Amino acid sequence: MSLLALAATGRGLCNPAEPVVLADDDAVLRGRAAFETLRVYSGRPFRLPAHLDRLAASAESIGLPPIERLELEGLASLVLAEPREEDTVLRLVWTAGPAHGTPNGLALLSAVPLWIDEVRTRGARAVSLLGVRAEAPWLLPGVKSTSYAVNMAAEAEAKRRGADEAIFVDAEGVVLEGTVTNVWWRVRETLHTPSLELGILAGVTRSALLELAPACGYRVAEGIYRLDDVLEAEEAFTSSSVREVMPIVDLDGRPLGRGPAGDSLQDALRTLAAKV
Repeated sequence: MSLLALAATGRGLCNPAEPVVLADDDAVLRGRAAFETLRVYSGRPFRLPAHLDRLAASAESIGLPPIERLELEGLASLVLAEPREEDTVLRLVWTAGPAHGTPNGLALLSAVPLWIDEVRTRGARAVSLLGVRAEAPWLLPGVKSTSYAVNMAAEAEAKRRGADEAIFVDAEGVVLEGTVTNVWWRVRETLHTPSLELGILAGVTRSALLELAPACGYRVAEGIYRLDDVLEAEEAFTSSSVREVMPIVDLDGRPLGRGPAGDSLQDALRTLAAKV
């Protein structure tokens, strides 16, 4: 990730090459940090308050000191101060800090990866990989922490198999979520997506699509579904703040049709973001 701008607690705007995290920060030693990533449309962050709400909840679940919301908003403003016409990616991080020390807030601005629009144009290939239902509180359901090694290993395995994305499925064949995405599929006029009761992430873009679906002509059903339900769907797609709506055209080597729902929701999402 090539940084365009960086700001840190107590330091303000920094040179992106400057070290800003102490070596004994628990974020480094134990992965005890929470983060949020969101898309910035022509300098306007999409639903920043919702991301900060989720960051606060993640920090509480991990046992971090409460986030300093105004501080993080200020850091975000610093990295977004330079006008940019192109979309960018804003990442907010809240670390535990060193033992008996103070927490650290970071705001990082980077470019949107070029591959996203390229893959959206052709449709993504996905594979299903074994995942775990994060239902118990010590499994940190719905938390975005920097302990992301499993997710990155799953993405690497997906790419090793020639796919773009991995979708986690539990030992009973229940569909959970992607490595960094929520999963959707359509059967006639109904969109299906896994329930938050499974311990999956309550995606901010997922929430936006729940709002947008009726105006696009679709009902939404949230529940517990098996992989076969996705494989038999008329179309499938994923959603995330940075990748937006990403059509899935192949899952586990089985072709899936590219239908109208994913494209219409992508258009509706862009229209909504332009009103921010």
